[in-house]
Amino acid sequence: MHHHGYLWTGPKQRFDDEALRRPPPPHPPPDSSSPELIQRHREVRAEFPVVDLPPLETAYWLIKPEKLIRGTWDEPKGAAAWFGERLAEYAPRFGSEAEREGRRLAGLVGSAAARLGWGGDVSHGCYLERPLFLSLALVCCSPNRSMPEVACPARALSARVRPAATPP
Repeated sequence: MHHHGYLWTGPKQRFDDEALRRPPPPHPPPDSSSPELIQRHREVRAEFPVVDLPPLETAYWLIKPEKLIRGTWDEPKGAAAWFGERLAEYAPRFGSEAEREGRRLAGLVGSAAARLGWGGDVSHGCYLERPLFLSLALVCCSPNRSMPEVACPARALSARVRPAATPP
């Protein structure tokens, strides 16, 4: 088992577009449905697997393109360290003082390491300067507990840790 890290920042309004954050229903709407509904289903079916928006269910990151992976680690400790580094990096931009508090951030990192240790996924989000939103995720892979049938999105795992992208 290994862990992939994901990071997304963007307008909260875009984050709230839940249709693009959830997989489409397995069957298209009936032919008798409105043309708008049929078209929206087609759009979501085409866009969900490739859109960079965080999925509503964390494990669905694994069906997204490999280019969205910000890092890969064999050990929970390394993945949790990356998570902590991202929290520290963005903390000055958090929407509230309470979210910036050091003990709170350390607690989130410790909790992330523990959850990854038993094979769970980690998902955390918070407001930056409004209207921006930050979403961080750590996803267990090969296999994932909630989606064991999904193959690893990374083709070449020889370079385990990829550098994190610079914040927008």
